[in-house]
Amino acid sequence: MNILNKPFDNQYHTAPFSKIKNEDFLPAFIQGIADAKKEIDEICENKEAPTFNNTIEALDFSGEQLDRISSIFFNLNSAETNDEIQKIAQEVSPLLSEFSNDITLNKTLFERVKAVYDQKEQLDLTKEQETLLDKKYKSFSRNGANLPEDKKQELRQIDKELSQLKLKFGENVLAETNKYELHITNEEDLAGLPEDAKEEAKQTAEAKKKEGWVITLQYPSYIPFMTYANNRELRKELAIAFGAKGFHGDVLDNQEIVLKIAKLRHQRANLLGYPTHAHFVLEERMAKNPETVTTFLQELLEKAKPAAEKEFEKLSAFAKELDGFDHLEKWDGAYYSEKLKQKLFDLDDEKLKPYFKLENVINGVFTIAQKLYGLHFEEIDTIDKYHEDVLTYKVTDDNGNYVSIFYADFFPREGKRNGAWMTVYKPQYVKNGINDRPHISIVCNFTKPTKTKPSLLTFNEVTTLFHEFGHALHGMLANTTYPSLSGTSVFWDFVELPSQVLENWCYEKEALELFATHYETGEVIPMDLVEKIKESATFHEGMQTLRQLSFGLLDMSWHGIDPTDISNVKAHELKAFESTKLYPDVAENCMSTSFSHIFQGGYSSGYYSYKWAEVLDADAFEFFKEQGIFSKEVASKFKDNVLSQGGTDDPMKLYKQFRGQEPQPEALLRRAGLIEK
Repeated sequence: MNILNKPFDNQYHTAPFSKIKNEDFLPAFIQGIADAKKEIDEICENKEAPTFNNTIEALDFSGEQLDRISSIFFNLNSAETNDEIQKIAQEVSPLLSEFSNDITLNKTLFERVKAVYDQKEQLDLTKEQETLLDKKYKSFSRNGANLPEDKKQELRQIDKELSQLKLKFGENVLAETNKYELHITNEEDLAGLPEDAKEEAKQTAEAKKKEGWVITLQYPSYIPFMTYANNRELRKELAIAFGAKGFHGDVLDNQEIVLKIAKLRHQRANLLGYPTHAHFVLEERMAKNPETVTTFLQELLEKAKPAAEKEFEKLSAFAKELDGFDHLEKWDGAYYSEKLKQKLFDLDDEKLKPYFKLENVINGVFTIAQKLYGLHFEEIDTIDKYHEDVLTYKVTDDNGNYVSIFYADFFPREGKRNGAWMTVYKPQYVKNGINDRPHISIVCNFTKPTKTKPSLLTFNEVTTLFHEFGHALHGMLANTTYPSLSGTSVFWDFVELPSQVLENWCYEKEALELFATHYETGEVIPMDLVEKIKESATFHEGMQTLRQLSFGLLDMSWHGIDPTDISNVKAHELKAFESTKLYPDVAENCMSTSFSHIFQGGYSSGYYSYKWAEVLDADAFEFFKEQGIFSKEVASKFKDNVLSQGGTDDPMKLYKQFRGQEPQPEALLRRAGLIEK
């Protein structure tokens, strides 16, 4: 029997990565779908009248093995892919899309779900059960269950096509990222670059069997070059390559794919009775509708734009004073911002990095989790992993009870997409009286150790680690009955609260003293550096906010309107960026063709949620600050009302139970320095 189709028979029932072969996946999916269909048939053929237990609960626990196969496979496709896995993904995605439609368009099943839904007032349900019933009913009604047969077939075709297009989009972006390299043979061209970035570039060249140095589009290679390299022409070449992913008019071009995805999503929304894709998506978000999102983004834009324009003027004047440039281009931004930051705060990443050795930062975030939530992390080597870089931990509480398995995968590889994310290999749930604990993973792309130095993180990488670990805590501390409501299974504009709130500890003296020690001397980070970190936290906040808002507005421009008449991706994008533009446009570049968050990931009509969650996290952290950042009382409230509750209740209700009030947007504006404290 295929290893993926039977229970994982080891101590914690973890995925047997080393025993899985690529050829196992397709037959495992086919068998998994067949098994899940049988479970659905059993629900439909039940002779007893529909009840919450025999229909809604049974449906939520169906397909468990198929879900596990999917989580293993699709995380490998993101973190450790190859041509074979990508080919399987293209075969499997339509099968899964078809199976999903088989459920939501199953007339008998919907009738049973509807029968329970129609009598919900008479049922004695817990709040979690009410939420599950509502969610299950909507999963049918919002996905075509009420459509006539011909429209159901149309929906199936759209979903199948979308699943393949999204995969192809991601494959093209990854191929573009891996294809490009800036090969440097003259050391003078590296002037300004820190020693460890040079060493990393040397090692990359050696790995590719080349003389000299190689800079790539992977973040740990790309960002230091754009920030520190004095050679403006090479910064320009690299920036254009980075911004032109999927925009070359060749086999890896994503323009047609972007147009098709936007138009198919719109067709799908219309089919289901919604004016746009954004209307469909936002109905199940805290924001509720596109008008709320647009108003939210525009109000922030009003506050941020004057600050951003002032910052940009000062940066331009600084660059002119330094190097005589009349105007700044996009490849100048990071370089002169870093120089100005050094001048204003006498602070740069090279001064900070020695205090942020990766192992110390990991221990720091573990210590903070222990102080706040009583969690303990023990590295264990008895768990199978998909790559030797992956670290594995057993997580327990103060009483020694098993809480979770935790995987961490920190370094870039060719088979790994850019960025950072958290994923779940197995959700938490309660079945037959047993609280089955989750398996959680975070994946990042941090600076690798070199021959002479350990992995030393930039401050931005430190906050990224805290961010993803915040998501991980949301998964680890889950304590719900039903898997589909567990952990991070919450409204998309609420999911970033646990991740973003944890980033705040990176700026606090009490937290930094726990882990920010010099990797050679063991000296704790000096307090003047801590003060400078705090002072510089709002440096160029106007420009940063404008950048985030531009992405949110671009997202809404694709999904909040009828995109039928859009024929030119670049022209459409320029129009969307009009209100947030600071730098001159680069003709060779296009953001949409590599905007994986919205065209491959789950952020379509949802990119605004980063800023939305910042309002929540700034307000939540003010509560921690009032009581002390390690206040057990506030931490318990956050754990009991947010982290453990998953999607069991309306997020605003959960937030108010934690905070005692609705979030105040002023908290974010104060923290960002956009209004007076």
